[in-house]
Amino acid sequence: MNIKLRFALLFTSFVAIILLISVTAIYLLYASYRSEDYFNRVNFEANEVYRIFNEIRKPDRQVTADLVKDVHDKALFNEELFIEDSLGNTLFKMPDTAWNTMAVSRALVIKKKEYEFTDEQNVQHVVLYKPDTKLFVHASGYDRSGLSKQGTLKVILLVVFFGGLLLTAVMSFLFVHQAIKPIVLLSLQMQRTNEQNLSDRIEVKPANDEINAIARNFNAMLERLRKAFESQKSFVQHASHELRTPLAVMLSQTESALNRTCTEEEYRLILESLKEEQQHMVQLTNSLLVISQYESLEYLADWPLIRIDELLYETIAMSKRMYPGIRISFSFEHPPMNDRELMVKGNDTLLRSAFMNLIKNAFKYSVDQKVNILLETSADEVKINIKNRGPQLTLAEVEKMMIPFFRGENAANKKGFGLGLSIIDRIVALHKGRVAYKPEGKDMNVFSVTLKHHQVQ
Repeated sequence: MNIKLRFALLFTSFVAIILLISVTAIYLLYASYRSEDYFNRVNFEANEVYRIFNEIRKPDRQVTADLVKDVHDKALFNEELFIEDSLGNTLFKMPDTAWNTMAVSRALVIKKKEYEFTDEQNVQHVVLYKPDTKLFVHASGYDRSGLSKQGTLKVILLVVFFGGLLLTAVMSFLFVHQAIKPIVLLSLQMQRTNEQNLSDRIEVKPANDEINAIARNFNAMLERLRKAFESQKSFVQHASHELRTPLAVMLSQTESALNRTCTEEEYRLILESLKEEQQHMVQLTNSLLVISQYESLEYLADWPLIRIDELLYETIAMSKRMYPGIRISFSFEHPPMNDRELMVKGNDTLLRSAFMNLIKNAFKYSVDQKVNILLETSADEVKINIKNRGPQLTLAEVEKMMIPFFRGENAANKKGFGLGLSIIDRIVALHKGRVAYKPEGKDMNVFSVTLKHHQVQ
């Protein structure tokens, strides 16, 4: 059973239950009102005949139905009425052929003074006990008009019920068809979607409902997939290009060495050149493996606490050993209030690698080989600013600087692959932080790493 039919049947069932409860309630309320109204009429008839009976009754004259009819002509349909004394003697009956047998216990009638019931033929009976005269008055009648109207109402309610049910079924199918149309389109779009048509989108209407929310979310998912595929495609193309270049150089040098006789010194130069290209490939391959590894890592809640200033001191010491001539200054924006403002949860190896790459870039692209590191703390974050003097990035370059293999104009004469900032961005994002760049003045570059400290985690 498809979802359209399921929703339509479910909606129709709910409406059917509501209609059934409604028509049943209407019918039962009307039947109760009709019965109560007719009992009142029978009761009034019994009291009226009893009053007339007492008025015309005389010791020397028997009261007959004809005498009562002379002064009372408002009779019920199929009315039967009789009056008995406490011994069961019939004092009056109307008509004369009325069957005057008490259908209920006299003791019950004496106790209640008034007793009403309906027999199997829908004849309604009222039995009265008059304590002042100790007489029993039994009146009955058949509500032909009321029962006829009740039967007509029953037919009308049945027609309304089944007609409403049929109309609801038709309307629900039409409504469900229109309501789930975006879902159908979504399903068709999912069937068509592949890496070739990720730019196709589902139409989203202005209505702010759940269906359109699903369509918007699906479109957003397609956009993310499109960007991911484009990024992956670009990554593969750049990686292939970067690998092809040193391989082509190595192949050219090897062919040149094989096609001519070289001196020992020439072979030595060729081998050194090949070694340099091989080191270049090793570095590129390692960088690609690092990026691939970081893609599969996730933030772990049980990572140990790291004191960020101590990690920076260690990184600075390593950088001074690796890059002779580098000058690094480290300072605090303002002294931290307590040690917890310097504590972050993370992987010290990954964070050290990120800071090492930032310091290396700051040193490589500086004009004075000087790197300034400024540590800021706030109520919930710790911020590390790494500054250097050198050519500043343009706005277009800032937007693309985290893309793998992208290199700005200031890197034209520098060796590298354009993977450093991509690796840094992945490491910091893994620690739920963020990396930002901003220029200061005319020649100052500032890269900032912001991390949540453990005080608010």
